[in-house]
Amino acid sequence: MKVNEITSAIEAYAPLAYQESYDNCGMQVGDPKQDVSGVLITLDVTEAVIDEAIQKGCNLIISHHPLIFKGPKRICGNNYIERCIIKAIKHDIAIYSSHTCMDKTTGGVSAKMAEKIGLTDIRPLDEEKHDDKIIGLGIIGTLPREEDALAFLKRVKETFEVGSLRHTHLKEGAKVKKVALCGGSASEFLGKAIAGKADIYLTADIKYHQFFDVEDHIILADIGHFESEQFTKEIFYEIISKINPKFAVHISESKTNPINYL
Repeated sequence: MKVNEITSAIEAYAPLAYQESYDNCGMQVGDPKQDVSGVLITLDVTEAVIDEAIQKGCNLIISHHPLIFKGPKRICGNNYIERCIIKAIKHDIAIYSSHTCMDKTTGGVSAKMAEKIGLTDIRPLDEEKHDDKIIGLGIIGTLPREEDALAFLKRVKETFEVGSLRHTHLKEGAKVKKVALCGGSASEFLGKAIAGKADIYLTADIKYHQFFDVEDHIILADIGHFESEQFTKEIFYEIISKINPKFAVHISESKTNPINYL
Protein backbone atom coordinates (compact mmCIF):
# COMPACT_ATOMS: atom_id res chain seq x y z
CA MET A 1 0.00 0.00 0.00
CA LYS A 2 1.27 3.45 -0.92
CA VAL A 3 1.25 6.59 1.22
CA ASN A 4 -1.09 8.34 -1.23
CA GLU A 5 -3.62 5.50 -1.04
CA ILE A 6 -3.99 6.13 2.68
CA THR A 7 -3.95 9.92 2.44
CA SER A 8 -6.52 9.80 -0.38
CA ALA A 9 -8.90 7.91 1.92
CA ILE A 10 -8.42 10.55 4.62
CA GLU A 11 -9.01 13.32 2.07
CA ALA A 12 -12.17 11.62 0.83
CA TYR A 13 -13.43 11.86 4.42
CA ALA A 14 -12.03 15.33 5.14
CA PRO A 15 -11.19 17.12 1.85
CA LEU A 16 -8.24 19.50 1.89
CA ALA A 17 -10.55 22.11 0.36
CA TYR A 18 -12.28 22.38 3.75
CA GLN A 19 -9.20 23.67 5.57
CA GLU A 20 -9.00 27.24 6.84
CA SER A 21 -6.87 29.71 4.86
CA TYR A 22 -4.25 29.92 7.62
CA ASP A 23 -3.83 26.16 7.87
CA ASN A 24 -1.29 23.74 6.36
CA CYS A 25 -2.97 20.36 6.00
CA GLY A 26 -1.71 17.55 3.78
CA MET A 27 1.73 16.05 3.20
CA GLN A 28 4.33 17.54 5.54
CA VAL A 29 7.32 15.31 4.84
CA GLY A 30 8.07 12.41 2.51
CA ASP A 31 7.19 10.75 -0.77
CA PRO A 32 3.47 10.17 -1.43
CA LYS A 33 4.32 7.18 -3.64
CA GLN A 34 6.37 5.40 -0.97
CA ASP A 35 5.30 1.90 0.13
CA VAL A 36 3.92 1.91 3.67
CA SER A 37 5.22 -0.60 6.22
CA GLY A 38 3.00 0.67 9.04
CA VAL A 39 1.06 3.73 10.19
CA LEU A 40 1.36 5.59 13.48
CA ILE A 41 -1.52 7.90 14.44
CA THR A 42 -0.99 10.88 16.74
CA LEU A 43 -2.48 14.23 17.65
CA ASP A 44 0.90 16.01 17.53
CA VAL A 45 4.23 15.15 15.95
CA THR A 46 7.08 15.22 18.47
CA GLU A 47 10.54 13.68 18.59
CA ALA A 48 9.16 10.95 20.86
CA VAL A 49 6.52 10.14 18.24
CA ILE A 50 9.18 9.87 15.51
CA ASP A 51 11.19 7.53 17.76
CA GLU A 52 8.08 5.46 18.41
CA ALA A 53 7.43 5.17 14.67
CA ILE A 54 10.99 3.93 14.15
CA GLN A 55 10.66 1.42 17.00
CA LYS A 56 7.34 0.08 15.66
CA GLY A 57 8.47 -0.07 12.04
CA CYS A 58 6.01 2.60 10.89
CA ASN A 59 7.12 4.80 7.99
CA LEU A 60 3.96 6.93 7.86
CA ILE A 61 2.76 9.21 10.64
CA ILE A 62 -0.77 10.64 10.48
CA SER A 63 -1.35 13.63 12.77
CA HIS A 64 -4.13 16.09 13.49
CA HIS A 65 -1.93 19.11 14.17
CA PRO A 66 0.49 19.94 11.33
CA LEU A 67 4.17 19.63 12.17
CA ILE A 68 4.96 22.38 9.67
CA PHE A 69 2.53 25.22 10.27
CA LYS A 70 4.13 28.60 9.65
CA GLY A 71 6.97 27.22 7.56
CA PRO A 72 10.53 26.96 8.85
CA LYS A 73 13.11 29.15 7.09
CA ARG A 74 15.93 26.68 7.71
CA ILE A 75 16.32 23.04 8.77
CA CYS A 76 19.27 23.03 11.18
CA GLY A 77 17.88 21.17 14.20
CA ASN A 78 17.47 24.32 16.31
CA ASN A 79 13.99 23.37 17.55
CA TYR A 80 11.78 20.29 17.81
CA ILE A 81 10.13 20.95 14.44
CA GLU A 82 13.45 21.06 12.60
CA ARG A 83 14.71 18.00 14.51
CA CYS A 84 11.54 16.05 13.67
CA ILE A 85 11.90 16.88 9.98
CA ILE A 86 15.56 15.81 9.94
CA LYS A 87 14.89 12.55 11.78
CA ALA A 88 11.85 11.71 9.64
CA ILE A 89 13.81 12.23 6.42
CA LYS A 90 16.77 10.20 7.71
CA HIS A 91 14.45 7.27 8.43
CA ASP A 92 12.24 7.61 5.31
CA ILE A 93 9.19 8.45 7.43
CA ALA A 94 6.38 10.32 5.71
CA ILE A 95 4.20 12.71 7.72
CA TYR A 96 0.66 13.76 6.82
CA SER A 97 -1.69 16.08 8.75
CA SER A 98 -5.44 16.65 8.64
CA HIS A 99 -6.28 19.64 10.82
CA THR A 100 -9.10 22.14 10.19
CA CYS A 101 -10.44 20.04 7.32
CA MET A 102 -10.99 17.26 9.88
CA ASP A 103 -12.45 19.85 12.27
CA LYS A 104 -15.04 20.95 9.71
CA THR A 105 -16.04 17.74 7.95
CA THR A 106 -19.16 15.75 8.79
CA GLY A 107 -18.19 13.20 11.43
CA GLY A 108 -15.08 15.15 12.34
CA VAL A 109 -13.40 16.23 15.58
CA SER A 110 -16.37 17.83 17.32
CA ALA A 111 -18.77 15.11 16.16
CA LYS A 112 -16.50 12.54 17.82
CA MET A 113 -16.61 14.62 21.03
CA ALA A 114 -20.41 14.70 20.79
CA GLU A 115 -20.48 10.93 20.35
CA LYS A 116 -18.42 10.45 23.51
CA ILE A 117 -20.92 12.35 25.66
CA GLY A 118 -24.00 10.98 23.91
CA LEU A 119 -25.40 13.98 22.03
CA THR A 120 -28.19 13.48 19.51
CA ASP A 121 -29.77 15.68 16.82
CA ILE A 122 -26.40 17.25 16.14
CA ARG A 123 -25.55 19.96 13.61
CA PRO A 124 -22.54 22.23 13.04
CA LEU A 125 -22.27 25.13 15.45
CA ASP A 126 -20.64 27.40 12.86
CA GLU A 127 -22.31 26.24 9.63
CA GLU A 128 -20.99 26.82 6.14
CA LYS A 129 -22.00 25.48 2.75
CA HIS A 130 -19.43 23.76 0.57
CA ASP A 131 -20.47 22.22 -2.77
CA ASP A 132 -24.10 21.95 -1.62
CA LYS A 133 -22.97 20.20 1.58
CA ILE A 134 -23.41 21.68 5.06
CA ILE A 135 -20.19 21.45 7.06
CA GLY A 136 -18.66 23.62 9.76
CA LEU A 137 -16.78 23.93 13.02
CA GLY A 138 -18.23 22.78 16.32
CA ILE A 139 -21.39 20.89 17.16
CA ILE A 140 -24.65 21.70 18.89
CA GLY A 141 -26.97 18.91 20.00
CA THR A 142 -29.05 17.53 22.84
CA LEU A 143 -28.59 15.00 25.60
CA PRO A 144 -31.03 12.08 25.77
CA ARG A 145 -32.20 13.43 29.12
CA GLU A 146 -31.62 16.55 31.19
CA GLU A 147 -28.68 16.31 33.58
CA ASP A 148 -27.60 18.20 36.66
CA ALA A 149 -24.95 20.69 35.47
CA LEU A 150 -22.34 19.72 38.04
CA ALA A 151 -22.87 16.02 37.43
CA PHE A 152 -22.57 16.61 33.69
CA LEU A 153 -19.29 18.50 34.11
CA LYS A 154 -17.94 15.69 36.29
CA ARG A 155 -18.90 13.21 33.55
CA VAL A 156 -17.14 15.34 30.93
CA LYS A 157 -14.06 15.59 33.16
CA GLU A 158 -13.92 11.81 33.48
CA THR A 159 -14.71 11.07 29.82
CA PHE A 160 -12.03 13.44 28.49
CA GLU A 161 -9.60 12.77 31.36
CA VAL A 162 -9.34 16.49 32.11
CA GLY A 163 -6.68 17.36 34.68
CA SER A 164 -8.32 20.65 35.64
CA LEU A 165 -11.69 21.73 34.25
CA ARG A 166 -12.37 25.49 34.42
CA HIS A 167 -15.97 26.71 34.26
CA THR A 168 -18.21 29.65 35.02
CA HIS A 169 -20.50 29.89 38.03
CA LEU A 170 -23.16 27.18 38.32
CA LYS A 171 -26.49 28.46 39.57
CA GLU A 172 -28.17 26.36 42.22
CA GLY A 173 -30.14 23.63 40.52
CA ALA A 174 -28.62 24.35 37.07
CA LYS A 175 -29.48 21.74 34.45
CA VAL A 176 -28.00 20.81 31.09
CA LYS A 177 -29.94 19.50 28.10
CA LYS A 178 -28.68 21.35 25.01
CA VAL A 179 -24.91 21.26 24.55
CA ALA A 180 -22.60 23.22 22.24
CA LEU A 181 -18.97 22.21 21.87
CA CYS A 182 -15.94 22.68 19.66
CA GLY A 183 -12.66 20.84 19.80
CA GLY A 184 -9.51 22.87 20.27
CA SER A 185 -9.34 26.63 20.66
CA ALA A 186 -12.79 28.02 19.79
CA SER A 187 -13.91 30.61 22.32
CA GLU A 188 -14.92 32.81 19.36
CA PHE A 189 -18.05 30.68 18.92
CA LEU A 190 -19.43 31.50 22.36
CA GLY A 191 -21.95 33.89 20.78
CA LYS A 192 -23.19 31.17 18.44
CA ALA A 193 -23.61 28.78 21.38
CA ILE A 194 -25.68 31.40 23.20
CA ALA A 195 -27.71 32.18 20.06
CA GLY A 196 -28.38 28.45 19.66
CA LYS A 197 -29.84 28.43 23.19
CA ALA A 198 -27.32 25.91 24.46
CA ASP A 199 -27.18 25.40 28.21
CA ILE A 200 -23.41 24.87 28.15
CA TYR A 201 -20.46 25.43 25.81
CA LEU A 202 -17.41 23.16 25.95
CA THR A 203 -14.17 24.19 24.27
CA ALA A 204 -10.55 25.07 25.16
CA ASP A 205 -8.04 27.90 25.55
CA ILE A 206 -10.56 30.32 27.09
CA LYS A 207 -9.01 33.54 28.38
CA TYR A 208 -9.77 34.98 31.82
CA HIS A 209 -11.87 37.92 30.60
CA GLN A 210 -13.90 35.71 28.26
CA PHE A 211 -15.44 34.04 31.29
CA PHE A 212 -16.96 37.44 32.13
CA ASP A 213 -18.58 37.66 28.68
CA VAL A 214 -21.01 34.89 29.57
CA GLU A 215 -23.07 37.06 31.95
CA ASP A 216 -25.10 34.01 33.07
CA HIS A 217 -26.42 33.42 29.52
CA ILE A 218 -24.73 30.01 29.38
CA ILE A 219 -22.30 27.79 31.29
CA LEU A 220 -18.83 28.06 29.77
CA ALA A 221 -16.27 25.31 30.36
CA ASP A 222 -12.65 24.94 29.29
CA ILE A 223 -11.80 21.23 29.04
CA GLY A 224 -8.29 21.58 27.55
CA HIS A 225 -7.02 21.66 23.97
CA PHE A 226 -5.45 18.21 23.85
CA GLU A 227 -8.23 16.71 25.93
CA SER A 228 -10.96 17.95 23.59
CA GLU A 229 -9.27 16.66 20.42
CA GLN A 230 -7.69 13.42 21.62
CA PHE A 231 -10.37 11.16 20.13
CA THR A 232 -9.55 12.42 16.63
CA LYS A 233 -7.02 9.59 16.59
CA GLU A 234 -9.95 7.16 16.58
CA ILE A 235 -11.31 8.77 13.41
CA PHE A 236 -8.02 8.24 11.57
CA TYR A 237 -7.84 4.67 12.82
CA GLU A 238 -11.35 3.90 11.57
CA ILE A 239 -10.66 5.41 8.13
CA ILE A 240 -7.40 3.51 7.58
CA SER A 241 -8.68 0.23 9.00
CA LYS A 242 -11.50 0.22 6.43
CA ILE A 243 -8.96 0.22 3.59
CA ASN A 244 -7.33 -2.97 4.85
CA PRO A 245 -8.33 -4.36 8.27
CA LYS A 246 -5.14 -6.45 8.41
CA PHE A 247 -2.82 -3.50 7.78
CA ALA A 248 -0.50 -2.41 10.61
CA VAL A 249 -2.10 0.70 12.15
CA HIS A 250 -1.02 1.92 15.58
CA ILE A 251 -2.30 4.71 17.82
CA SER A 252 0.68 6.43 19.36
CA GLU A 253 1.42 5.74 23.01
CA SER A 254 3.67 8.80 23.31
CA LYS A 255 2.42 11.60 25.55
CA THR A 256 2.15 14.67 23.35
CA ASN A 257 0.09 16.95 25.58
CA PRO A 258 2.57 19.71 26.54
CA ILE A 259 0.45 20.75 29.53
CA ASN A 260 0.80 19.07 32.91
CA TYR A 261 -1.38 19.52 36.01
CA LEU A 262 -0.50 19.46 39.70
